[in-house]
Amino acid sequence: MFSKEESRKLREEFWISFGKSFPRKWILYDTKLKGFSFKFHFDTKSAFVSLDLEDDLENRIKYWDKLQSLKAILTEDFLPQAIFEETYFLENGKEISRIYVPLNQKVSIHNKNTWRAVMEFFIEKMSLFETFFEDYKDFIDA
Repeated sequence: MFSKEESRKLREEFWISFGKSFPRKWILYDTKLKGFSFKFHFDTKSAFVSLDLEDDLENRIKYWDKLQSLKAILTEDFLPQAIFEETYFLENGKEISRIYVPLNQKVSIHNKNTWRAVMEFFIEKMSLFETFFEDYKDFIDA
């Protein structure tokens, strides 16, 4: 078991290592679309990349409908494992809409032996998410 401080340091070390191992500028929060962001997630049990819609309900519905119309393209040409959840509750209780791709293997941010697999997963899947977004951004934002 790790103390909160040890866990914090390991998390920090992972993200620094990820940035140094795979230096690149990600779109993430800078999509230029309000409430529309990409995220990396890695904790003690799982890792995934996601596209989160976190704005007011009206905006979420607008983006969700457009993403639903692109679902076949996203899952056939980019991310076949993508999971669409129109209603997703964060740990803090906030309701969002999320499309995500989980890493289907046992990993933990506390286990450095799993870090490389997670980093490679992040690079591959987020790059595909971003390519999809760049290709269809104008349609999504119309």
